[in-house]
Amino acid sequence: MSSSAAPLHDLLIAIPTVILACRAGAGLLRRAGQPPVVGEIAIGIVLGPSLLGWIWPSAEHWLLPEAVLPYIETLGNIGLLAFLLLAGLELNLSAIRGHGRTAVAVGQMSIALPLALGALLAFGMYKTLAPKGVGMLPFVLFIALAMSITAFPVLARILTDHGLYRTSVGTLTMTCAAVGDVTAWCLLAAVVAVATGGSPTGALVTAALTAAFLVVMVYVVRPLLARWAARAERGSDSVVLVVLFSGLCLSALATEAIGVHALFGAFVFGAVCPRGSRTIERSAARTRAFTMPVLLPLFFVSTGLRADLALLVDNPVLWLWFLAVLAVAVLGKWGGSTGAARMAGWPWRGAMSIGVLMNCRGLTELVVLDIGLQLGVIGPDLFTVLVLMALLTTAVTTPALTWFRRSARDSDLEPAAQARRHRQVTGAS
Repeated sequence: MSSSAAPLHDLLIAIPTVILACRAGAGLLRRAGQPPVVGEIAIGIVLGPSLLGWIWPSAEHWLLPEAVLPYIETLGNIGLLAFLLLAGLELNLSAIRGHGRTAVAVGQMSIALPLALGALLAFGMYKTLAPKGVGMLPFVLFIALAMSITAFPVLARILTDHGLYRTSVGTLTMTCAAVGDVTAWCLLAAVVAVATGGSPTGALVTAALTAAFLVVMVYVVRPLLARWAARAERGSDSVVLVVLFSGLCLSALATEAIGVHALFGAFVFGAVCPRGSRTIERSAARTRAFTMPVLLPLFFVSTGLRADLALLVDNPVLWLWFLAVLAVAVLGKWGGSTGAARMAGWPWRGAMSIGVLMNCRGLTELVVLDIGLQLGVIGPDLFTVLVLMALLTTAVTTPALTWFRRSARDSDLEPAAQARRHRQVTGAS
């Protein structure tokens, strides 16, 4: 067999194996009450040096030889671009306006406290865990951001599974997550600008170009897409799918050229796409049907190959850093969201439910961590620590939510004003 054909031969072995393994892992964890992403992340780690490469290195090299890794990574990145498009499409900005100050307050507190605690943690770990040549500012900003992520798409699935999507807890949590999602991606754009700008002037230029990109997307592209979508209702779904994917690629290319990450462009393009168009919804459903089970598992494996739990075994001090990272992540995100919900009038059970949901990091955290590793802001050791934190905070969401909701009355999960209305209605009946 020629060398040029070897990568294709190896890919035809690696891709179905990875897809089927992730599918099996997602199904197994789903039976245990976990969201599928937990099983997919775990399988990605298992297929890497953390387990398969540790106990059977020859099997790992046979399944995922060096020649196929760039192809798998590229396909996984395409899947990520499509995933960010879908995440942008799922943003309901009108819901933010509907919930007003409460959603903004809880959403921003769930970002602000983790940012502050993460920055303090980053100052402490800079000398020990920052890669050589990385400035303190980009390192601190990135660690702070990594502590403040919420997995917006995973939340929707968890809330649906628990029958909470249309409840007060579910609606407010999704709205807060939307606020946090927009804030987090804007902060990530700023972090990338600082890390790649090379100088304060370069970072300012990148920030200015990013602001110009957002203005063009909101005030030029969005109206054009709305007018086109109205006409496309009578057209072919395949044409809509092609236009969406082309717009996704061009938006990603624009932010990549600006110096921000391509994923930011994909997210913004999804956010400005018109809502309520049946053809766009059908095209999004077709994209999701292929992206989630086929392309995203390739990203999980790429992440798993970079995460090596053996680093923690060889360096017990990393376990202490992991515990510190986990404590800061949970205290900042869960504590900040719970405290803000309590101040907004929610009872403890409802506030704690919101807090545990906002603490879910899922795939979104892996995307951010992968960007940090590509930029060289974090090294493999800290990357592994943060991936493990993301896995555990996601895995704890479902059992913790179930525990808080156990034997709770509906009024225990509602803010005080709604609880009073609930008692009045039940009393009148």
